Amino acid sequence: MTVKAREPFRFRSRVTLPEVTGRKAFTIAELLEGIKRADDAVIYYHTHRFIKQFHHLVPEGANDFAYWVTNTVQADRLGEELTSIDIVRYNSLSDIKDAFVGMIERHLAENPAPQRTVAPGREFHFMRAIRFSLPTACEAVDYPSFEDCLRDVSPSSLYLHVFEARLRPPYGVDDFSHWFRKEFGDEQVGREISRLDPYSYTLEGLRARIIRIIEKRLGEGANA
Repeated sequence: MTVKAREPFRFRSRVTLPEVTGRKAFTIAELLEGIKRADDAVIYYHTHRFIKQFHHLVPEGANDFAYWVTNTVQADRLGEELTSIDIVRYNSLSDIKDAFVGMIERHLAENPAPQRTVAPGREFHFMRAIRFSLPTACEAVDYPSFEDCLRDVSPSSLYLHVFEARLRPPYGVDDFSHWFRKEFGDEQVGREISRLDPYSYTLEGLRARIIRIIEKRLGEGANA
């Protein structure tokens, strides 16, 4: 007989509204100061929107700071370094912010010459993300129902439970891994999902990979 979870997995979806802060940067030094002053909502917007907006493409760690530095300021080396910051490795938006601050500070210390000032109209605009989490109709109580839900939910739901979940308790853990470990004591599925590198997949590719993990586990007799 199939074992049911004591606490069902309730799939939710993420809705994000952008808000203009009014702060701008014309130089790398001004970008640094803006990042230092930024709250979590600003850091979230500029580091996470690429993942969600371009869910049909492999995001490769892109972020707005790196994009502007590379394509507008044309500071290619710093742009590459900022692109290399793997936001999934960090457990809080504050830690992500510190990583950007530290890297830009090192760049400015190593390059004391006057920085390029971009022309009006090409400045960096700091934005803030106002986030809402909304319930969906999908609720899982076992492996088969989880798989069914995972096939149906939107990319925004997948994004919320895989990417954003790492930024809230239990920090560094996606919602899917946590649920399988907590409800079924399934370290195998928890480990396989948590080890997936989100940057190696599109969101749809990530969905398909997680489904294969669940199908494989069901074939082995999990939850039977």
